[in-house]
Amino acid sequence: MPEIADKTPAEGGDARVRVEDALVDVTALIRKNRLVEGLVHEQAAHAADAQRAGLVESLVTKQNRAALTQKLDRLHPADIAYILEALPLDERIYVWDLIKSAERDGEILVEVSDAVRESLISSMDTDELVAVAETLEADELAAIAEDLPQEVMDDVFRGMPLEEREQLRAAMSFEEDMVGALMDFEDIQVRPDVTLEVVLRYLRRFDELPSQTDQVFVVDRDEKLLGALPIATLIVSDPETLVAGVMRPPTVKLQQHEKADAAASAFERYDLVSAPVVDTNDCLVGRVTVDEVLDFVSQRGEEGVLAQAGLREEEDVFASVWKSFQNRWTWLAVNLMTAFFASRVIGVFEGSIAKLVALAALMPIVAGIGGNSGNQTITMIVRAVALGQVTREHANKLIRKELQVALLNGVIWGGVMGLVAMMLYKDVMLGVVMIMAMTLNLLLAALMGVLIPMTMMRTGRDPAVGSSVLITAVTDSGGFFIFLGLATIFLL
Repeated sequence: MPEIADKTPAEGGDARVRVEDALVDVTALIRKNRLVEGLVHEQAAHAADAQRAGLVESLVTKQNRAALTQKLDRLHPADIAYILEALPLDERIYVWDLIKSAERDGEILVEVSDAVRESLISSMDTDELVAVAETLEADELAAIAEDLPQEVMDDVFRGMPLEEREQLRAAMSFEEDMVGALMDFEDIQVRPDVTLEVVLRYLRRFDELPSQTDQVFVVDRDEKLLGALPIATLIVSDPETLVAGVMRPPTVKLQQHEKADAAASAFERYDLVSAPVVDTNDCLVGRVTVDEVLDFVSQRGEEGVLAQAGLREEEDVFASVWKSFQNRWTWLAVNLMTAFFASRVIGVFEGSIAKLVALAALMPIVAGIGGNSGNQTITMIVRAVALGQVTREHANKLIRKELQVALLNGVIWGGVMGLVAMMLYKDVMLGVVMIMAMTLNLLLAALMGVLIPMTMMRTGRDPAVGSSVLITAVTDSGGFFIFLGLATIFLL
């Protein structure tokens, strides 16, 4: 089995498979080390020569740790972050202690999730954190600033050059869902009245170009953005040509205070590698690169999955019982109340259920298909809202469309289940009630599947948060009421 350490991404193969292989290897090494260290320690405790036994124990421990350290040193920081997120807390700290490079520590802290970052930071002292923070760029430091102790930020801030200090202030002033939060300050600026030869000489002064540099930005003396000079154009054009003669208007100009979703949409639509960020005066203040956009989209996707179940992103898989409880109890309480309400709905029709036992067997079908249909609608609406494809003005059209889909599904699948009910229980009216109940509950699910996220959006709340819990509550209670009510009217 190939190791990730022995391959670069360019060498092919599935990256996820390789990092999972690395996780297996690291986990095996940790357990082996702990087992061996435990055995050696036990033998040392019963050895006659305590000093010699202690030396043997120390040597074995160092050898085992060296093997694991060597494995970790060959991994990319992002892969180490993945491994740390997949390890229980004690093993996570054990691995973290083996990484002694402040620069790698900083890169890993930027890559890990918020919850895991919190656990890693809590295991470090102030001096270690200051050393790590000093290795980060202003935009990277801003991304983890809220997780760092205030005294660490104060020390780092005092030691920064004035320009970097201002950049850090600027980066920390943006909400995480703004373009400014995705922005870095590694943009390369040139003037329009210089030749391409001058630009080339300027670029050669860099040890290396910033990552994702596909263009340099053309600004005037007031740093107002005039255009962009693609690197490809720079290379193939006559060196004596002026920048103004070959530059092009920027494909996209992002405002630092606009929503990051707009940047993500622009990068997808225009296949961008980088894009300039300007302030209200059209002055260039930084750039956004495709790697930051991908990270943002990935994070939003993860948040959306958790939000559907009413969970916050802060929970670590291996978090303490108390923290996990705090993260989950709110929407479970809501679910409990809605379930209690649904049970009371059933209780109203206890007499009907007692007279016709078939109702008890068929109720879950009506409620279940309504919940699934409602979740489908909500998922589509939440996705459309996230992509900026839906506005409040479209609500009526969406409701009509979803009701039509629900009606079609209700007639078809309600008809199928109606026939099944007729054949099972030899009761034509029971089949008719089944058709009516499923159709009406699907219509209710479609209506609420549009109204719930749209209402949340109007009130300024995230339409994804807890929507799955709410639609399940509505379709369960509504489904029971519709089915049992119809059964009471037509069958009893």
